[in-house]
Amino acid sequence: MQPTEQAFIDHLAWTSDHPLNLSVQHASGSFIHLSDGKTLIDLISGIAVSSLGHRHPAVIQAIKDQLDKHLHVMVYGEFVQDAQASFAKALADVLPGMLNSVYFTMTGTEANEGALKVAKKATGRSRMVSFTNSYHGDTHGSLSVTGRNVYRDPFLPLLPDVEFLPFGDLDALAAIDDSVACVITEPIQGEGGIVVPSVKWHQALRNRCTETGALLIFDEIQTGFGRTGKLFACEQFDVVPDIITLAKAMGGGMPLGAFVASREIMGTLRSDPPLSHVTTFGGHPVSCAAAGAALKVLIENDLPARASHIESVVRKRLVHPSILEIRGMGAMLGMNLDSPETTQKVADYCLDNGVLLGWTLHSNTLIRIAPPLNISASVLNDAIDVILKALE
Repeated sequence: MQPTEQAFIDHLAWTSDHPLNLSVQHASGSFIHLSDGKTLIDLISGIAVSSLGHRHPAVIQAIKDQLDKHLHVMVYGEFVQDAQASFAKALADVLPGMLNSVYFTMTGTEANEGALKVAKKATGRSRMVSFTNSYHGDTHGSLSVTGRNVYRDPFLPLLPDVEFLPFGDLDALAAIDDSVACVITEPIQGEGGIVVPSVKWHQALRNRCTETGALLIFDEIQTGFGRTGKLFACEQFDVVPDIITLAKAMGGGMPLGAFVASREIMGTLRSDPPLSHVTTFGGHPVSCAAAGAALKVLIENDLPARASHIESVVRKRLVHPSILEIRGMGAMLGMNLDSPETTQKVADYCLDNGVLLGWTLHSNTLIRIAPPLNISASVLNDAIDVILKALE
């Protein structure tokens, strides 16, 4: 056993009793190369993070350029830093509606924490609404609005005044009233099983929030940056939220998150008291430089359209009696299989034969398929060949 593998076993806090325990040597493009000489086609992109593949040249160059300027110089929001300010403007330019004031964080769950706080501060209300089977992160506030009791119960009590409604149910939206500070939802549930509600439901939700004065938060941490076939999933449903949360693919492989709202909403964090929300490393200049380069590549190469092409290839080729359904949108897909046993066997076979697949927290029959948006046609088809062999 190599020293780093022993250190992993002895000193790294595990998230389960059975980690994959794969020793990574390097990664490039759509491939992860392991220390034992094995190469994996990455069909999950680090859980929707590596949308440009691993170590995209433009991102690496932006990181190197920023390293020659400065690293951390001051806690978030006090100094003018070019990488940070430039990326905030670039992000505001492509976001819909009045989503023009960006608060950078390090992670997605931190972005959701900030969104919940600013919604309560801006409305003066305390009640929050979320949806069953949702996933918004593992810190206390984000977990409080995550709709899965198996993950919540060990940490009770969580935040009070949170109600969970059935996801995609039009009639249930009547429960949103003028006591609600915010409604938080994923436009497409990721960990809940790649569940896509109707356009009608999304628009009814937007209308109900507008009627009651509740702020609508779209958690686009997994769906954002081209993953669904549009730059942001809210565009798929012709809905503009009051607050949007972002992370994962945004940093081009570097840690970066954000919650974004109008200047009016975000301005409530500046007073009564000042510094109502602070972070030390949010919007780290190296992460922002990487994110700016990643966004430019995403737009210039029209990678959201590439996501739609990936969907058409997967739906056309992945047809088998054991596949009950391919669900999702763009390159955010789930392959629903006929049993947990089949699911485990397919995932194991693919891993043994050079294809890395994923799973979701709430399902033991759904395999996640979320490759880099710039995966080549030949590599994608090679991976699908392995999946079909596993099913046979």
